[in-house]
Amino acid sequence: MTASLAGAADSGDAPNHPDSGTWIVTLGASVEYGPKFPGSKHDGFSALPSFDIRRFDEPDEHSAPDDNIDYGLIDFGGFEAGPVVGLRDSRSQSDDDRLKGIHSVDWDIDAGVFAQYWAIPNQLRFRSEIRQAVSNGSGLVVDISADWFQPLGDRWLLSAGPRASFGNGAYMRKYFGISSSEALQNGALSAFDAKGGLKSIGFTVSAAYDVTPTWTLQVYDRFDRLTGDAADSPITSKLGSENQNVIGISLTKAFSVSF
Repeated sequence: MTASLAGAADSGDAPNHPDSGTWIVTLGASVEYGPKFPGSKHDGFSALPSFDIRRFDEPDEHSAPDDNIDYGLIDFGGFEAGPVVGLRDSRSQSDDDRLKGIHSVDWDIDAGVFAQYWAIPNQLRFRSEIRQAVSNGSGLVVDISADWFQPLGDRWLLSAGPRASFGNGAYMRKYFGISSSEALQNGALSAFDAKGGLKSIGFTVSAAYDVTPTWTLQVYDRFDRLTGDAADSPITSKLGSENQNVIGISLTKAFSVSF
């Protein structure tokens, strides 16, 4: 399962409705093919939900496929901020037999805040998310991104931009650390004390097509290169790969809801 929850793609034109108090809800799902856990060289399929909600009279902003689920509470002068929720990767010996003796990691929800700034409205966006794991002890992550959105005609929307991701000590130890006792049980991997810091840099590209005014199909690719202790960990350097690539396809549906 990938680390990030696929954000809703641009949902096309909102359903027409005369009531300005109506909410526009966008629901969808993504299927991804990528690393089974952070640092893995073995790929697998996973499925992720997407969700977005806005008032009928609010503009429909573009979003990147690796945005997590958020809701803007602050919005002025191109700056937006609010809560955000995502998912954390799981890992177990069933993902790779060579992980024998190494601690498993349960999947988890993480929660925090996002902030973004539209330097060019609905075209050039800078974004950051800060998220803390709720229950699996995998600490804090900070994701930073920039995206350029380029419409092509009335139905196509292309986007692309760089990524950087940081993890604190708890995150790095959970996914990349190996204790002395675990190293003894494993027999092939040495102990490793993973420290917090920059864990990856990467790039995301996507293409979204409005099949109808309410249905949107999107394909995307995210490539990350692990760095620092995330790359130096024996889990990555001996068993896995520094190169992490996720390919995905999503389908979303926008509809109006009145309360």
